[in-house]
Amino acid sequence: MTGFSSVVPAGRKRRGEGHTRREEILQAAKELFLEQGYDATTIRRIADRVGISAPALYLYFKDKEGLMLALCDQTFGHLIAAIGEIEKSVADPLLRVRRFGEAYAQFGLTHPDEYRLVFLGANIPESIRKVGHRAPTDDPTKPGVGGALVFKRLVAFLCELEASGVKLNYPPDTCAELCWMGMHGLVSAMIMKPDFPWSDRELLIKGMLDIHLNGILKNA
Repeated sequence: MTGFSSVVPAGRKRRGEGHTRREEILQAAKELFLEQGYDATTIRRIADRVGISAPALYLYFKDKEGLMLALCDQTFGHLIAAIGEIEKSVADPLLRVRRFGEAYAQFGLTHPDEYRLVFLGANIPESIRKVGHRAPTDDPTKPGVGGALVFKRLVAFLCELEASGVKLNYPPDTCAELCWMGMHGLVSAMIMKPDFPWSDRELLIKGMLDIHLNGILKNA
């Protein structure tokens, strides 16, 4: 029987339980992508971990790329929710940009496994890698568009800041990329070196934001 899955297929989910099965599949895929790498992970292995057959998994995701795109959007969903709270609770444009940076750091440090998967590995499907944060956002439900939606919100914050009379040293999209590069570097270092004797983390986050805001604002 070599080559065949030994898993006993789970029964079909009752109506209303499909969402639970989908989440189980995504969790299993995330674990295996992190443990074995994206390329080495197969649909059969994911199905085995969930306890279903491969054909049953295909009812939810057509291929491994679809799984990875869903994981990316799920990860960015945490950050999109935090941005929504900023938009509702913070009116000052400059403070909005700072709060965005703080939310990004908090998002990465609170979800280190997801951050590794999306930002620190070679797991992103080529269809998304080629367009990155500039993917079209006209259809926010399209798989893999979560990162572009986050970037678009940051650019919007910077445009609002510019409209308020604050001068930027660079175009808003360039300022957004610079801010992301800085915060990404900080978050990546803290995730990859968790036992390194960093100084106060909150102060490091504040300092990184100070450096970038001073750099993108004229006469700051």
